[in-house]
Amino acid sequence: MPLKCNIKRYMKHPAPPSAPAFAGAHAKSYAEGAPRKVPGLAGLHRMTAMLLAERVPAQGHILVLGAGGGLELKALAEEHANWRFDGVDPSADMLAAAGQIAAPHIDRIALHQGYIDAAPEGPFDGAVCLLTLHFVPREQRLATLQQLRRRLAPGAPFVVAHISFSQTEPERSLWIARHVAFGAEPGTNLDAAREAIATRLHILSPEDEVALLEEAGFSGISLFYAGLSFRGWVAYA
Repeated sequence: MPLKCNIKRYMKHPAPPSAPAFAGAHAKSYAEGAPRKVPGLAGLHRMTAMLLAERVPAQGHILVLGAGGGLELKALAEEHANWRFDGVDPSADMLAAAGQIAAPHIDRIALHQGYIDAAPEGPFDGAVCLLTLHFVPREQRLATLQQLRRRLAPGAPFVVAHISFSQTEPERSLWIARHVAFGAEPGTNLDAAREAIATRLHILSPEDEVALLEEAGFSGISLFYAGLSFRGWVAYA
């Protein structure tokens, strides 16, 4: 029997035209595909829990932006039995998948359908955004980070990780090819996959990522994770 999950709907604006439709079969297969495509995903989740715990209290409240699929919710809830979570994602199907994946901890999780403006005002003791921001157009990236930061308590940690590599050629094309080759299933049309990555995602260089975090008001920004085409930073409100 499917888990009945309380998903609050706050669809204030449509998904960006270039954003993929994380629905149906994709939502159901996410838990299997993500570990294959993201180098050291389990380690990334463990590091995220550790970095948050440096400042988040035992009864902490965490905001998870891009919570669909539920893998980070499950990992963080298992590591910290007294933390509460608010997860936000624009896809109802992905939120339903999150409810299934994190079912043993669902009493500590509230799920909200929408973007960052759908998140409660907080203040939160920490925030996480994993494998998400490369879907957000650059012109919306700063506002997203600013809205997230104002929902955090002063000094609260923010852990963010997603695709980031040089945007100058020939390095950009080389990194796209590496990204596709690492996560491709047997029989994948690699040319089509490379074209999709090049045109559908909004990938920034690591230098631009740090600059945006600084412009949004974060400080103490440190790189803690680098896995092929992925990078992760911890920063503080």
